[in-house]
Amino acid sequence: MNVEIETKKADGSGSMFDTIAPRYDLLNRINSFGLDRGWRRRTVEALQLLPGHRVLDLATGTADLAIELAEKLEVEVVGLDPSVEMLAIGRQKVAKVGLQARVNLVEGDAQTLQFPDGHFDRVTIAFGIRNVPDRLKALKEIERVLKRGGRLAVLELSEPKQGLLGKLAQLHVSTVVPTVGALLSGGDAYRYLRSSIAAFPPAEEFKKMIEAAGLNVQLVEPMTFGACHLYVAQKS
Repeated sequence: MNVEIETKKADGSGSMFDTIAPRYDLLNRINSFGLDRGWRRRTVEALQLLPGHRVLDLATGTADLAIELAEKLEVEVVGLDPSVEMLAIGRQKVAKVGLQARVNLVEGDAQTLQFPDGHFDRVTIAFGIRNVPDRLKALKEIERVLKRGGRLAVLELSEPKQGLLGKLAQLHVSTVVPTVGALLSGGDAYRYLRSSIAAFPPAEEFKKMIEAAGLNVQLVEPMTFGACHLYVAQKS
């Protein structure tokens, strides 16, 4: 029975992230050498936000990107995540910076969004699409809730392959990240991270998946020797 519970928590589900929520931010800083902050800033820039925009931040976690979006301009942000514990921490952070009026965090599933068609001007998902069981279904849901002309920005970890620095980054992602994560979190979640990154499709393949969902890809930008990619798409 215990084995079944552990397996369920180590599959990228909301319950798995519940177990690491208290140390999630610290682990991200350590595992990315703080580079995740710059990656998120670049994501916000790529969205081309305008005052009054309504933004959906999927896989919002502890709301780092949602907060950055709301701080950038006078925009309204809905952050959605399946992990209730991550959302609880996110709400504390939102309250700390006084953004409760413009950032609303809700529990939900990216594959079945509870919003009407054309409801959002922008959609983001950072470090979360690889954890979605049916990625194409989620991308189609994103296309549905986006307004015409709306933009999507996907930020996702990838496995670097080219050059010496790429190999060092690959070693970091495949060995250091899950080892440090497991030591600090006391769980299997960051061991899952290693396999989830390796299993994620190459950039060109994921680009085609975005296009198959009905969105026009505007940009595929590798960052930090390919350890992370930013995908930007638009709804016609």
